Amino acid sequence: MRNARTARLSKLYYTAKMLRPKQVLYRIYYRLAKIKPCTATDISKNPSFDLAIPPHWSSSRITGDGQFEFMGSKAAIEWKNDTLPKIWLYNLHYLDHLVSRQENPSTVSEADLVNSWILNNPPFDGCGWEPYTLSLRIVNLIKWFNLQPVLDKRWLESLALQTHALSQQIEYHILANHLFVNGKALVFAGCFMQGDQAGNWLKTGLKILDNEVKEQFLADGAHFELSPMYHAALLWDMCDLLNLALNTHVNALESRVTEWRNVIERGIVWLRSMQHPDGEIPFFNDSTFGIAPTLRDIENYAGLLGCRPSTKVPSASSVSATCHAESGYAQIDFGKGSKALLNFAQIAPAYQPGHAHADTLSFELSVFGQRVFVNSGTSQYGEDSERHRQRSTSAHNTVEIDGENSSEVWAGFRVARRAHVTLETFENSGDFVRIVCSHDGYKRLKGKNLHTREWTASMNTLQISDCVTGAFDKSIARFHLHPDVAVTQNDKNLTITLSSGDVVYVSLSGAARITIANTAWHPEFGKSVENKCIIAELSSDTLITRVTW
Repeated sequence: MRNARTARLSKLYYTAKMLRPKQVLYRIYYRLAKIKPCTATDISKNPSFDLAIPPHWSSSRITGDGQFEFMGSKAAIEWKNDTLPKIWLYNLHYLDHLVSRQENPSTVSEADLVNSWILNNPPFDGCGWEPYTLSLRIVNLIKWFNLQPVLDKRWLESLALQTHALSQQIEYHILANHLFVNGKALVFAGCFMQGDQAGNWLKTGLKILDNEVKEQFLADGAHFELSPMYHAALLWDMCDLLNLALNTHVNALESRVTEWRNVIERGIVWLRSMQHPDGEIPFFNDSTFGIAPTLRDIENYAGLLGCRPSTKVPSASSVSATCHAESGYAQIDFGKGSKALLNFAQIAPAYQPGHAHADTLSFELSVFGQRVFVNSGTSQYGEDSERHRQRSTSAHNTVEIDGENSSEVWAGFRVARRAHVTLETFENSGDFVRIVCSHDGYKRLKGKNLHTREWTASMNTLQISDCVTGAFDKSIARFHLHPDVAVTQNDKNLTITLSSGDVVYVSLSGAARITIANTAWHPEFGKSVENKCIIAELSSDTLITRVTW
């Protein structure tokens, strides 16, 4: 019992020491403060408000028979239901489906849905009044209101009350993407409505965004939470803001157009390089399909706004690479639909690593347009053992030492002691690529271990060399396979057959034992698919894995 208590206190200490003072102070403040009454009496719609209609997308929908569907499951629309997962309820309250095109119209009209939410969600009660939920719903309501020929007075009054509630509980205790969407919602509401309070919302929202846009988007274009999924979601938010600035003609927004456009263009370039040949994201940190818009969605939206970053002409050499040093990712392009995506990112941001996994020095690989090696993905949030497993080092294509995670991920969204990564070498000669990185996440163990991984790439070949310094009881490298491939083993050589019939060969040197285990891949929230994992136990301090096709 004492050891468990000590371990928990240690995790709390190493987690809390990275927080900003503002986060601690606001967490205390929000426990004590109550939302002040809304005194707005002069709110009305801004007659000059307008938006270009973007290509709509949504991760949820209202079915033809009037049920809400998300995470692969559907149920009747009940705004308060403790039997459903919290993330399912949150997505119901976002009202994303108000502005998404649906193939099969629902029996529930959009107006009925809005009226139902207002009637069944009295002020400040339930998850629908939490600041993140408010932020997403406020923007969705405004987009939908903008399309209505007549606005019901109750809708505008409810929108004003919701925005007031958000302004009273801005997520300074969380920061990161939560604070960003708070600022975005306040700007949307401040532009959509008129009156003194609307002006204050706009001013507060812009102040937030001016700080957060600069901090959250790195010089190489990546969003600083280093999740390809959240990167795509925040790029969509940036497109919404640029749309607002270009079409609403608010002077304060127009002065920010150039900066916002540059952020979008750099972000698209980064996301392009981090795509698999199938056009979808890799699974680094919290990432999964169907939650954020795809690169194609974003490029279409950005194109409507005049953002069209040039496409890099493929190199004529046999293999090329791009290093995103600021965000800690690289891509190696072998041509012909073969591409490796490498992760040497830090746990970030330091004060809010809620979406980080213990996936340091992991990688993914596609060959002939098909995914071969995949990280395990994310099927749920929460704080249970499955969430912990999906964030663990063992769920990723990297090295685990003595059963420990490279960074101490715990609870649902916490990280205590973290791996610190060093990019030691990046060589890109035109027909040969060499990238060497190391991390100290295992220095806390008795062996004071350092893991160094070297990727070398040439024509149709990727070699991964893993070196572990310091004593250890067991060091294991894992290579998770996409569910659509088959694997056979012949001693220390393996043959992977793709669904196309193409073959990939894997040989391992320095392994005491090689096994193929059953595991699961999580491509969407609420979804688990059986797959295989190659597990190699190091016989000494070095393992060399050679992949050819």
